[in-house]
Amino acid sequence: MTNPLLSPSTLPFGLPPFGEIQDEHYAEAVEAGLAEHLAEIQEIVETAGPATIENTALPMERSGQLLQRAAAAFFTLVSADASDTIRELETRLSPSFSAHQDAVYLNRGLFDRFAAITTDQLDDESARLVQEYLKEFRQSGIQLEAAGQERLKAINAELARLGTEFGQRVKEGMKSASLLLGDAAELAGLPADDVASAAEAARTAGHEGTFLLTLIQPSNQPALAALENRDVRRRLYEASIGRGSGGGTLDVQDLVKDMVRLRAEKAGLLGFANFAELMVDRQTAPDFEAVQTMMNRLAPAAVRNADAEAEALAEVAGHPLEAWDWAFYSAKVKRERYAVDEQALRPYFELDRVLNDGVFFAANALYGITFHERADLKGYHPDVRVWEVQNSDGTGLGLFLGDYYTRDSKRGGAWMNSLVEQSGLLNTRPVVINNLNISKPPAGEPTLLTLDELRTTFHEFGHALHGLFSAVTYPRFSGTSVPRDFVEYPSQVNEMWIMWPEVLANYARHHATGEALPQEIADKLEAARLWGEGFGTTEYLGAALLDLAWHVLDGSDIPDDVVEFEAKELAAAGVAHSLIPPRYRSGYFQHIFAGGWYAAGYYSYIWSEVLDAETVEWFKEHGGLNRANGDFFRAELLSRGNSRDPLESFRAFRGRDAELEPLLKRRGLD
Repeated sequence: MTNPLLSPSTLPFGLPPFGEIQDEHYAEAVEAGLAEHLAEIQEIVETAGPATIENTALPMERSGQLLQRAAAAFFTLVSADASDTIRELETRLSPSFSAHQDAVYLNRGLFDRFAAITTDQLDDESARLVQEYLKEFRQSGIQLEAAGQERLKAINAELARLGTEFGQRVKEGMKSASLLLGDAAELAGLPADDVASAAEAARTAGHEGTFLLTLIQPSNQPALAALENRDVRRRLYEASIGRGSGGGTLDVQDLVKDMVRLRAEKAGLLGFANFAELMVDRQTAPDFEAVQTMMNRLAPAAVRNADAEAEALAEVAGHPLEAWDWAFYSAKVKRERYAVDEQALRPYFELDRVLNDGVFFAANALYGITFHERADLKGYHPDVRVWEVQNSDGTGLGLFLGDYYTRDSKRGGAWMNSLVEQSGLLNTRPVVINNLNISKPPAGEPTLLTLDELRTTFHEFGHALHGLFSAVTYPRFSGTSVPRDFVEYPSQVNEMWIMWPEVLANYARHHATGEALPQEIADKLEAARLWGEGFGTTEYLGAALLDLAWHVLDGSDIPDDVVEFEAKELAAAGVAHSLIPPRYRSGYFQHIFAGGWYAAGYYSYIWSEVLDAETVEWFKEHGGLNRANGDFFRAELLSRGNSRDPLESFRAFRGRDAELEPLLKRRGLD
């Protein structure tokens, strides 16, 4: 059978023909793509005559299309549907990807050509293209002597191997930490649909007649808010926070220490005091000190709010609290103080209705786009759904794929990624995916979302819009290819519409009766908005500050005991709280150790939220949900990708730089 990845897809918008792709095709296509890309680069290096954008930068942007096509499809499966074969391939191929990156950006001939391009007469996007390439060459070590470059290559290869191993152990660790219960009475308090999902998860895992509580990626597990049996809560909590640090084959502590040591050495080679300073140099934050200043400003107020919440919980509980009690009694306080029962809201948040009458409805009202499900187009798994997205004039914008259910072959968390990136140069239109990890109900039963899952659905679709609306020339700048501390901003903005009255009234209807969510309940949700912000901000800051603590180490002071280091550093940062673990502990902190996309960058969520809070204020000031506002936001920000400085795009939209006060007010930190 001919390998379908070796040729451009003939499907709409370049969607990979997943139905024809076999596991063995990925390695062949990736290896062919790596070789072809290097050959294309060598042609650029050997081009006669002075370097220009036409004979150097543009061929570079056109190069690597086979590799991009194969890698996009392959890494989609790695994250969302990894068979044993795919996991083995990931282990084998990740060092090759790392070596390839080095072969490109440590290529002196290629660098010299880019450095020789005169940018004076170029348009802004083209001039930025050249400057961004030069910046990446320098951040990749082009200035190092031969010995330094060889050491850097070895470090990068080992980091790729360690990151892959970390991700695979964490995925298996999350599965093995699931809590198996034999008696339905132990699930007292859980909604009936959750009990059914636990029974279905147990059946799928080969434990017919029992109940399996599967885990999500963060420390705090949703079932803790409902389980009445305190010992079951304890067991679930301890299973969650013990991942990756309990010894055995799935322990990741040695991997963490090795990665931190190598990252520190890499930063030193590149002329930085530590890895955090290296990574912040690539972001919109002006410097590492600015990040530290902001975190230090937020932490004391967040912990004070958390302590006040803990006092209220202890009063309701009538006994000393443990960490596994927090969510349960927090839900009770919310019911008693604000008359808000989050579990009772779930029948109003049915997945299909949320998508069609909430997420898509808001996007249509703002941007005029429409969604048309394409049952004829197939994803990489039967659960994947495909929609064609069209502009208001009926022209095709791209494809949106939704993969909402959890499964053993999928990593934890939620994310967006691109299968095809928009580019005017390549004449490509976007194909983007949202992945969530919602428990799948038994066949024929509705998928009812928690408030957190509802929020995540809107959030991830904000990333999807950032990809779909891209209108750049160069693939390097497409969609979400922006600094890490900016990329969360458009997704956070999209959360605004969850409780927007016009949107809420359209999707929040009881799945069985069609009854609209009563306005008084919506009002109570708004009144209760700040309840739990102390916990939420403290658990987030715990993870963000733990990330930074690992990455300010200089390599000579790597701790022997990972758990002890966590406790010491959280206390030093002022966010150690006996009842609130960090949102992620080191043993399952995928963001920073599996691939390292957020290494020394988990602060990005709250850094982006400063822009988000300002944007919410702008929409409120300008009439909220309407086409004029949506079109302006799309034109000045969502469509720009990284084709201009993202903060310049924000200023073009907002009219000024962002201020911190709206965020402080939103989180109750003012």
